[in-house]
Amino acid sequence: MAAIDGLPPLRDVIRDHELVAKKQLGQNFLLDLNLTAKIARSAGALEGHDVLEVGPGPGGLTRGLLAEGARKVLAIEKDPRCMPVLAEIAAHYPGRLEVINGDALEVDVSTHLRTPYKIAANLPYNVGTELLVRWLTPKEWPPQWDSLTLMFQREVAERIVAQPGDNHYGRLAILAQWRTTARIVMSLPPEAFTPAPKVHSAVVHLKALPEPRYPADAKTLSRVVAAGFNQRRKMLRASLKSVAPDIEAKLDAAGIPPTQRAERVTIEEWCRLSRIIDAR
Repeated sequence: MAAIDGLPPLRDVIRDHELVAKKQLGQNFLLDLNLTAKIARSAGALEGHDVLEVGPGPGGLTRGLLAEGARKVLAIEKDPRCMPVLAEIAAHYPGRLEVINGDALEVDVSTHLRTPYKIAANLPYNVGTELLVRWLTPKEWPPQWDSLTLMFQREVAERIVAQPGDNHYGRLAILAQWRTTARIVMSLPPEAFTPAPKVHSAVVHLKALPEPRYPADAKTLSRVVAAGFNQRRKMLRASLKSVAPDIEAKLDAAGIPPTQRAERVTIEEWCRLSRIIDAR
């Protein structure tokens, strides 16, 4: 990869710029450019697409996305130490890389990217789940993005693709699979990163559906599901009491036994229940 894009290996970049990954920023740098190029390819054909990247760090995935043909990459990086490195990449790819030094939770990207854009990122561990939920629950659907190709801790990735009855099944699985087709496309061991995390990682690809699988209000569905899984061992009539005082009647109307536990309820049933709760 270094020979293809003509830029230095990432280990040299990190050494020359004295970049040490910060735990408080959730940083774990992926240094193998062959792997970052593979992640970029798993996002699908990039030619003619803008791409949003969150947490580029020293720019390994950024280089992969640009080398694989992305029309433009918007990289949002909170760590100011990474700005000089990303500026070098931007100079190598004139007009194709825009870098914002800021918090991805606060930046409005809508004026920077042509839609539908792709999102590809080795997400910082400390904000990855919150960003995913935001991307899955916009006010309007289909969203501005076409697909998400995201790296998480392996356990989080398994939660996204889990099925009813699975120990990992919960809010993330429901919100993700309600509106997208989600699958794990890569697994990475701890030693692939610097510093090596204590857990394995995985890349999940989520393709936006033209419309949700079942009708429901995103805010209501998210609230109901969050309450249902707040105490997994409780029956739904107990865990959802805070959502509606007459929850047993609403569960009956949705065709869900009040003694059922959250992990056994299908996405279709959660959507049906949220519509009934919305109608009160």
